[in-house]
Amino acid sequence: MVIKVAAVGARGDAPTHDWRLVPAAVTVWSGAILGLLWGWWASALCGAVGCSVAVVLAWRVSRSGRHDHRRWLPAAGVLFLCGLLTAWPVGVRLYDAEHAELRGLARAGEKVTLSAVVVQRPRPVHVDGYAGRPGGARSVLVPVDAVTVTVGGERVAAQHRVLLIAPAVTWSDVLVGQHVTVRAELAPARPHEMTVAVGFVRGPPETERVAPWWQRISESVRAALRAACEVLSEEPAGLLPGLVVGDTSELSKRVEQEFLDAGLSHLTAVSGSNVAILCGAILLMARGLRCGPRSSAVSAAAALLGFVVLVGYEPSVLRAGVMGAVGLLALVLGRRGSALPALAAAVCVLGLYDPDMAVSMGFTLSVVATAGLVLLAPLWSRALERRGVPGGIADALAVPTVAFFATAPVIAGMVGEVSVVSIVANLAAAPVVAPITVLGTAAAALAPLWPGAAEIVVQVVGPAVSWLILVARHAASVPGAVIPWPSGWWGGVSAVFVIVLLWCGLRFRGVRLAVTLAVIGTTLFLVPTRVLAPVWPPNGWVLVACDVGQGDGLVLATGERDRAVVVDTGPDPAAFDRCLDRLGVNRIPLVVLTHLHADHVGGLSAVFDGRAVGGVAVGPGLTPEWAWRSVVDLTADRRIPLVRLTAGDRLVWRDLRIDVLAPSVGNAVVGGDTDGTAINNTSLVLRATTPAGRILLTGDVELSAQAELLAMGTDLRADVLKVPHHGSRYTLAAFLKAVSPRIAITSVGADNTYGHPSPQTHRVLHGLGTLVVRTDTSGDTAVVLHDDEPAVVRRGPSMRRRLSRPARLARPPPMVGLWPWGRLDRRERRVSSNRHR
Repeated sequence: MVIKVAAVGARGDAPTHDWRLVPAAVTVWSGAILGLLWGWWASALCGAVGCSVAVVLAWRVSRSGRHDHRRWLPAAGVLFLCGLLTAWPVGVRLYDAEHAELRGLARAGEKVTLSAVVVQRPRPVHVDGYAGRPGGARSVLVPVDAVTVTVGGERVAAQHRVLLIAPAVTWSDVLVGQHVTVRAELAPARPHEMTVAVGFVRGPPETERVAPWWQRISESVRAALRAACEVLSEEPAGLLPGLVVGDTSELSKRVEQEFLDAGLSHLTAVSGSNVAILCGAILLMARGLRCGPRSSAVSAAAALLGFVVLVGYEPSVLRAGVMGAVGLLALVLGRRGSALPALAAAVCVLGLYDPDMAVSMGFTLSVVATAGLVLLAPLWSRALERRGVPGGIADALAVPTVAFFATAPVIAGMVGEVSVVSIVANLAAAPVVAPITVLGTAAAALAPLWPGAAEIVVQVVGPAVSWLILVARHAASVPGAVIPWPSGWWGGVSAVFVIVLLWCGLRFRGVRLAVTLAVIGTTLFLVPTRVLAPVWPPNGWVLVACDVGQGDGLVLATGERDRAVVVDTGPDPAAFDRCLDRLGVNRIPLVVLTHLHADHVGGLSAVFDGRAVGGVAVGPGLTPEWAWRSVVDLTADRRIPLVRLTAGDRLVWRDLRIDVLAPSVGNAVVGGDTDGTAINNTSLVLRATTPAGRILLTGDVELSAQAELLAMGTDLRADVLKVPHHGSRYTLAAFLKAVSPRIAITSVGADNTYGHPSPQTHRVLHGLGTLVVRTDTSGDTAVVLHDDEPAVVRRGPSMRRRLSRPARLARPPPMVGLWPWGRLDRRERRVSSNRHR
């Protein structure tokens, strides 16, 4: 609503903007940023500079005889006031935060008892499952304002922000405004923030005082909306509350990651567009009921206030709320073109209220995107119209393009990545955003009072939500959808430079050719060949070790088109689903789970996504219990049979035979949760016979299971070895010698914290003359038959894997020969095969 006032004016007229509040906003924002980065004195200095500029401006305006110049006298007064407030009290608050006693206690790692007030809703910390631990949100982040701190029996006053990291099971339900007492172990907070300490909490909160009634009502509305959304399938049911009220507690990690990659994550971070759509709908309804401007604005303001309380006090929400309130006030006063003053007023109010917002990514993106839409979108839209583009289409093209270019430097600098599919994805998503917001908000209002009606509304809006998921999924699956970028200040500045260069190329004919050549040359130099060229999968592949992160996800070809056997599914459904899509696998006669640790079964749900599955096989070990229950539930819901495998079983397809070598029933660990080593040693050990030779798949077997296989005299010889337990150091050299593989594949996650793979294990393999490859550096790794011998084809690490460490681009895997279907390491293959001749 606020944006449209400025962006959609009279066609053909240049928009006029009121810049008078902008200097005050710049003073407050720069004072907060520099005060946090450099120290409290920088905030005081910015405030003094703002006051000085205000005095000079007032003197110049008073000396001028022009009437239009006198309009700046109130602006000079506002600038002077904001300068004073930036120097004091903002400067004083920054000084207090820098010298807070809690910082010293945090540096000493003290255990304290905090009496505090919750200031934001708990935010889940999503992690991939590993070993015996399930993935998902095991912890939440809870910002609180400490009131008192008790340490060593002494109570100390402490009016400072503390970030609690607490168990999700006991802290997810705490509400904003709730007074709690908690025992926490302190640790230093990140620098350049008002948060003075981080507290690690193990127990539940002790409630001193319940949250205000409006917060309790808001939580009941959110809970009722989540319940109403259960009539949809799992992914839309988790997404719709995020789109409507920013509640992402049920949002699947896969959808969340795809929205990030596609540049659509702003849809679940409720902000300006939601406020504009909601207030616009209220104003249209009021106009239809023939209400006057004041009563319409009051109705919209009441809806806006309730919406902000319902969504929560996130920085982007508060910015949109303040800006919407200013816009409604302008409507009452009969003012037009109020978007820029509203944005400046929001920056001033919120920057003075909470200086931490100045460095908040959500607040920064919200302000920058809004400024771009207010200042540039109308100009770009009219430029497109002058070139013959219809008005509605011109607006639809201009808005996501401007938003992308306005926010790209901020995202590049703060995150170190840029989504190149964002514009197209937002264009495809735009038609359904408004209906989802309006109908979803109606469902939220109905849910506590009339659940049946809310469910009907949810079902109506369900297809639109599914469309967003489809758009995000296809956009995120585009090769190179997200490209790495240097993070930090230089990353942001370089992104600005690139955008300016592109603008100059479009604006000035003389530099257009040079910019085009530079873009083409840079693209060819920087974009890896594995993103642009490789045809995947390679012809004749028999095994692919998928790049699923820290886990195992293996696919064995059966010799029939689009049919393959899966062995383990990795920790992340999205990563394994993309691997199966790249392989074109649509029919899976059997999924074998070597054991039930999360890094081997976490991606199981992806196997069923649009594919025909014949059965799921497990070994004798049925622990941990949470994983076994998950497997049973997933298969039961889809009526897929569960199969038990033990040593001696044989499975046969056209070009694939699998023999189960271990474990026997006597080695099973059944019932209860046991230690990780015991579960690892119950892993199914499989020997696959393929056209490219024998492949030994070892799950996570460790020392005792390996020793037992050796003692039994099991024939372990194989051409290809899936290295046990991600290359762990708990691997017997005698076991590796008994296998004596030509090729060893280590399935491992980039930059993992578990020390995998062990250099010692790889040294033993290299000493055997084995070609050792790793999924973290090689990406999806295929074993193919070439010249009647097994060979390796590497697809290259995924963009998402490299995003976490952009420097990894400087260390690409060796490339000796380039084939039309990927890379084949000819020299290494010959070294490996000569030893076996």
